[in-house]
Amino acid sequence: MDVAFEIAKILLPCLVVFATCFFTVKHFLDTETKRRLAEIRLANQNVVTPMRLQAYERVAILLERINPNHLVTRVHKQGMSARLLQTELTKAIRTEYEHNLSQQIYMSNHAWEMVKTSKEEIAKLINVAASKLPDTATGIELSQMILQVTQQIDKMPTQVALEYIKREVGQVF
Repeated sequence: MDVAFEIAKILLPCLVVFATCFFTVKHFLDTETKRRLAEIRLANQNVVTPMRLQAYERVAILLERINPNHLVTRVHKQGMSARLLQTELTKAIRTEYEHNLSQQIYMSNHAWEMVKTSKEEIAKLINVAASKLPDTATGIELSQMILQVTQQIDKMPTQVALEYIKREVGQVF
């Protein structure tokens, strides 16, 4: 019994010192890990924030470029037929959109859906305007028809999407 008591007198203080050291070191390491994660998040945020802002800027440019008023002016060439102009307009919309597909990573899902819907609605608008013309129509007649159709719309889809993007940027930044 004396031997067990002597061993307990030696082991008990050792266990107390070990437990104290263990929990102190564990707390320090946990705190240090949290601090490092916070530093990494801050560093990532300093890199990602400008990229997100640039993505919103690029999408705003996309929406302006596919606006029918700007698009027709930019794409129309002298002597184009209506069918050729229709093809070139839809091709320009598709190209602009595909060029900016990667921007969706930095935007909310709803904002990107607004951009996608806007693109589809503008393409539909061009096709509707083209369907109202005879096959022999010129590019100028299609341009005029597109402008007439756009004047009948209260808010262009590109304008609606751009307003939403601006609101989202205002909330995020």
